[in-house]
Amino acid sequence: VQAMWWSWPLLPALVLFSVLSVVRVQTAPCQTCRKLTDSFIKGLEKTSNKNFGGGKTAWEEEKLAKYARSETRLLEIVEAACEKSDFDCNKLLEQLEDQVETWWFHRYAPDLFEWLCIEELRLCCPPGRFGPDCKECLSGPGGVCGGLGRCEGEGTRLGDGECVCDPGYFGQLCQSCADGYYREKSSNHSTPACAACYHSCKKCSGPEDYKCVDCKPGWILHDNKCVDTDECGTELARCLSNTYCHNTDGSYECRGCDQACVGCMGSGPARCKKCARGYKLRGAKCLDVDECSERAIACPGLNEACFNEEGSFRCECADGFIRRDSICVENQPYSRTCEHP
Repeated sequence: VQAMWWSWPLLPALVLFSVLSVVRVQTAPCQTCRKLTDSFIKGLEKTSNKNFGGGKTAWEEEKLAKYARSETRLLEIVEAACEKSDFDCNKLLEQLEDQVETWWFHRYAPDLFEWLCIEELRLCCPPGRFGPDCKECLSGPGGVCGGLGRCEGEGTRLGDGECVCDPGYFGQLCQSCADGYYREKSSNHSTPACAACYHSCKKCSGPEDYKCVDCKPGWILHDNKCVDTDECGTELARCLSNTYCHNTDGSYECRGCDQACVGCMGSGPARCKKCARGYKLRGAKCLDVDECSERAIACPGLNEACFNEEGSFRCECADGFIRRDSICVENQPYSRTCEHP
């Protein structure tokens, strides 16, 4: 009686600990729980006949029966359930020690994933269901999302259940063809699939370039064909200063002018609007000015030599001279006179 009385005040604490344990693991993703249970089942299969010859003799059958539900076997499976580097799996397994032992010794349900991840921890949902309450995903004749997409959050306690359609399809149940796709003709009674239009078509009646009904941005419809719009020639392009417009299929690019230019109409030094400093117009091109040759005294400093660069020049000390205090002086070996007493 005293033992029962002593343990009674601990019951609320134990119940609270159990509730907190479940609440704590609810933040673990369904994927981790599924991975853990799959690994556990593989461990069951791996240890099914471990250390025994197959149970052909009465002694072997008795040993195998005891090992099948033993704590030794459970420990072997648990130790191999998670890779050492898998932090989430190991953390979840540590939190679920009591639940795993309960399932092992009492085997409430044959499916560990269903009992643990869906019913006990409420981390996952059955196939075709989603969200906190495991609501049913939208379904059509072909199954979930008409068989042409996936239900957002399916199998987990997350997501909104909307259909994320496969490429080429859209709609609540992914039954319509998306832009850039058309409905193929079908010889049987099944709903024909959606196939891709020609790359410039937004809507079309077939895959050829002459079966466009509407065009994607950057293209214009002409005789059932989508012709590229030259944004550069029609002044539709918007490029920053010192860049020029380069037309591409269905669009355009703004590319940098040549370094010889201040503003340009195209690529290279022959398309400059104005020559940059250090360049001079010769013929039709902006070419580098050789300041060292054209200037009477490019480098006015004493003992300086001029070196031409693209668009500029630099002044350095001539051979045999080094710069000291901004002046080029003769490079003489440093000598020290030793005085003797």
